[in-house]
Amino acid sequence: MDRIDAMKVFVTAIDEGSLAGAARRLKRSPTAVSRALSFLEAHVGVELLHRTTRTLKLSDAGQRYAAACRRVLVDLEEADMLAGGERSAPRGMLTISAPPILGEEVVHPILDDFLELHPAVSVRLLLLDRFVNLVDEGVDIALRIGHLADSSHISTRLGGDVRRVVVASPRYLATHPRIAEPADLTKHQIVAFTNFGLDSWGFTPAQGSSIPRTVQFTPRCIVNSVRAAVASAASGRGLTRLYSYHVADYVRDGRLTIVLADAEHPPLPVHLLAPQGRMSVPKVRAFVDFATPRLRSELARLATQAGTLG
Repeated sequence: MDRIDAMKVFVTAIDEGSLAGAARRLKRSPTAVSRALSFLEAHVGVELLHRTTRTLKLSDAGQRYAAACRRVLVDLEEADMLAGGERSAPRGMLTISAPPILGEEVVHPILDDFLELHPAVSVRLLLLDRFVNLVDEGVDIALRIGHLADSSHISTRLGGDVRRVVVASPRYLATHPRIAEPADLTKHQIVAFTNFGLDSWGFTPAQGSSIPRTVQFTPRCIVNSVRAAVASAASGRGLTRLYSYHVADYVRDGRLTIVLADAEHPPLPVHLLAPQGRMSVPKVRAFVDFATPRLRSELARLATQAGTLG
């Protein structure tokens, strides 16, 4: 059996989460998929996957091997395209990662338009609220919020800097103590979103000081969902802290009000990120060229909306 083909089956099975899913995507029988995985495990001499009829789980060795397989397959794809002179013909599977809300509301509509223009391209959109290792996880392009560490990745800045904002409903603010400085939050009910701190929020130093301010609190409600945090705040349950694009529409139509805008940390930049060498692959280059102006426009719109009452 061909080892490269078995690697493709292995990676597809991981991405799909089951042997049946891999079989459907590859248009093979489940038996053929299982045979390919068994061949690969026999070749490397270790168990790569713990598998049942419904689920797959990578072993420790499987996690390391999967990252290596993705790098090999990406290198082979680039070599094939360059040898075939297909720089101007986007095709194949394009894998993109983005934060969940930004991916759903901003990236996904742009992807739909992109796919209409390029019928030979397929897309796998990963909506992940965590750091993604582009090379190890086989990601072609990532939409990333925050300052970038030095790396060999190619980045395209999109502007539309993202603020970390504290919001509450006008009804809540009208019936609770005034908020003039971060310390006032100790008198209020807090809806804590797990990614932004469960028991404290940080703010910039007060005027004339160089010491950042930290407010400790005991949250009334803790959620791990942006939509749940927004809904609780909009219904008057308390204050929450989120990214400005999470609440842009709510701020625009008056359902939420930003407080403590003068104590916010500096905005975070937004970038498109691609591994070194991937920009020469037609599908990656085509998407970056197509999506960049649209993403810049949409992020600028969201930043304007979130700033109207900030």
